[in-house]
Amino acid sequence: MRWGGRTKPFVDSHGMPLPRSVAEARYLDIGGVQQWVMVRGRDVANPLLIIVHGGPGSTETALFRSTNAALEDAFTVVYWDQRGAGRSLSSPRESMTIDRYVADLDELIDAMRARFDQRRVVVLGHSWGSAVGTLYVTSQPAKVAAYVGVGQISNMLASETLSYRYALAEARRRGHRKATQELEAMGEPPLPIPALMKQRRWLMTFGGAFGSHMTLGALLRRTMFAPEGTPFDVVRMLRGARRSIDALWHQMEPLRLDRDHRRFGVPVFFLLGRLDNQVVATLAAQYFETIDAPHKELVWFEESGHFLPFEESAKFDATLIGRVRPFAVGA
Repeated sequence: MRWGGRTKPFVDSHGMPLPRSVAEARYLDIGGVQQWVMVRGRDVANPLLIIVHGGPGSTETALFRSTNAALEDAFTVVYWDQRGAGRSLSSPRESMTIDRYVADLDELIDAMRARFDQRRVVVLGHSWGSAVGTLYVTSQPAKVAAYVGVGQISNMLASETLSYRYALAEARRRGHRKATQELEAMGEPPLPIPALMKQRRWLMTFGGAFGSHMTLGALLRRTMFAPEGTPFDVVRMLRGARRSIDALWHQMEPLRLDRDHRRFGVPVFFLLGRLDNQVVATLAAQYFETIDAPHKELVWFEESGHFLPFEESAKFDATLIGRVRPFAVGA
């Protein structure tokens, strides 16, 4: 059962909605599938920011809303549950291809450009979303004011191999017999999905995904208690992640963005967690050095792992508002 939900309006000191604001949540027909989109912004004249969440299948709307709502004062923020994720969970599995997600993003961007009479948008891709974002931006630069890659994917197989080696080295260093045995038994990537899930659990246990101020439990609690959140959001997140990984992982494994997508044609920002060993940040930094763009910046988040928007939220928001937004004003 689909439910678009509600989101609180922006109001003045008398509780009246601000006349230039937008706060709406509804389903849109994107690629023949009903997909959930929420749009929030204090002033519709602000640049459009399209958030392409990670996973695949792990909607991050609740996390951005609970942690990064300050962005809504400087951008008109578009939160999108991709097909197979969150409130778009019921999408048919056979439609879940990388090309289809890129096409979905194009339809969403066209709808938002028309809705708010803007020529270009800022695309922010996190993790899996950075693959979709990169593929889109390098093919449609005329519609993009700037690209922000967060926990940026570069060479999938190389990243998975380094991530596996980190988990195994930590297991051995800590003398953790069970983890060492399980990781040694599965061997190096590419891995079947059950082994991948097990490797990810050990990676999180040994600090490869988060900085010292974040845990998986904290992320789930923020999801549940976000302004529009419900306990069902956690259920949908977990179900969507597994369903999407089953459908998409083997399409993702061969990705070599660092080799095949170096020319962007728009300003590029990579925001990387220094402690990220899930999508290995050092590989993303190497990719960044090869990129051809009219402007590019790499910003390190020294206390973060893979989830830096929610680990160092104040710095993340300030980076988007202070560094990225100027490239989008008037776009």
